[in-house]
Amino acid sequence: MKLIAFYLPQFHPIAENDVWWGEGFTEWTNVSKAKPRFKKHYQPHKPSDLGYYDLRVPEVRSAQAELAAAHGIHGFCYYHYWFEGRRLLNEPLDAMLDSQTPDFPFCLCWANEHWTRRWDGKDQEILMRQTYSQEDDVRHIQWLLNVFKDKRYIRVNGKPLLLIYQARALPDPLRTAELWRSQAKKEGIGDIYLCGVESFPTEHGDPSVIGFDAAVGFQPEWGRLDKPIRPFWGSRAYQENRIFDYKNIVEKMILKKSPAYRRFPCVFPSWDNSARREKNAAIFINSTPELYEKWLRYTMENYFREEDEKIIFINAWNEWGEGNHLEPCQMWQRGYLEATQKALRSVSR
Repeated sequence: MKLIAFYLPQFHPIAENDVWWGEGFTEWTNVSKAKPRFKKHYQPHKPSDLGYYDLRVPEVRSAQAELAAAHGIHGFCYYHYWFEGRRLLNEPLDAMLDSQTPDFPFCLCWANEHWTRRWDGKDQEILMRQTYSQEDDVRHIQWLLNVFKDKRYIRVNGKPLLLIYQARALPDPLRTAELWRSQAKKEGIGDIYLCGVESFPTEHGDPSVIGFDAAVGFQPEWGRLDKPIRPFWGSRAYQENRIFDYKNIVEKMILKKSPAYRRFPCVFPSWDNSARREKNAAIFINSTPELYEKWLRYTMENYFREEDEKIIFINAWNEWGEGNHLEPCQMWQRGYLEATQKALRSVSR
C-alpha cells in the first residue's frame, strides 16, 4: 500500500506574492492570523514539531521527509505551477532536484488553474492566467522529462506518475496526452502514467475518454457533500460560512461505490479554510485522528481489486491555510500521523 500526500510548496516568499499579497507573504501569513469564529472552533492551527518553517531551508525539507517516512507515507505529490513556461513557487522542488535530498519518493501534480484571489473570496480577479498551446505542451513535457529521470520519481507499473488537476480544462486533453506520450518514448523514458484529478464535478468521468490512465478521487468531494449545518439556534458564523460535520462525511464516503474505471481513492484528515476567507469559509467540525484512521483503514481494505496498483492519496501533508495537514500541530501533535501508521499496520497484518 502506497500513501502519497499532496504537498504545498507555498511556504517561502516569492516576488509575485510580494506584489499580490504584500511583502514577505507566505502561507503562514494567513495561518498565524486566524481566529476562532464560534465556540470550540479550532483556530488558529499552530505547527508544533516543525514550527513556522521556510521551505528554502534544506533541513526543513529533510525533517519533513523523515517525519513522513517514519509514519508510513510513501511519498509527496508536489503541486507544480506552470504558466506557459513560467513557473511559480518552484524553489523547494528545484532545490530538492538539484541537491538530490531528501531521498524520498515524489511525483508532480500540475495545478493548471488560473491564479485568482479565491483565497480571500474574490474568484473573479485573475492574477495569473492559465493559457494553453501545442507549442507549450512540447515545452512543458521537455521540462517534465528531466524530472521523470530522477531515481526518486514515483512510477506506476514502471511509468512516471503525473497528475493534472483539471485535465478536462485542457483544450484537447487527448491530443496533449498523445503528444506527451510520444515525446516521452522518443526521449527513452517510455510511457507515462497520466491521472486526472476529480477536483470538481466537471472533472469526473472515465479518464480513458481523454487518453488518461486513471483518475484521483480528490477530497473533500464538494459535489457530494450534505447541505451545510444550519441549526435553529445557529450563530452568525453558521450563516456566514459553510459548516459540515466531518463524521457525516466519513460515513458517506465509506458508503461510496467505486466506479467502473480506475480511480485512486483519497482521504483528508481535516478541513477549515477560514484562515484564508473572512466569509464563506468551508469548515469541517468534529474531525479527529480516530475518525480519519477509520476512513483510511476502510479505504485500504475495500477500494482495490487484486490487479490494482494500491495507491491512496491524502489531502494533504501541509495545507495549513485550509486546516488540512498531517504535519503535527499544537492541538493534535502527531495524532494524525500516528493514526496513519496505525491504519497501515492494521491492514498489513
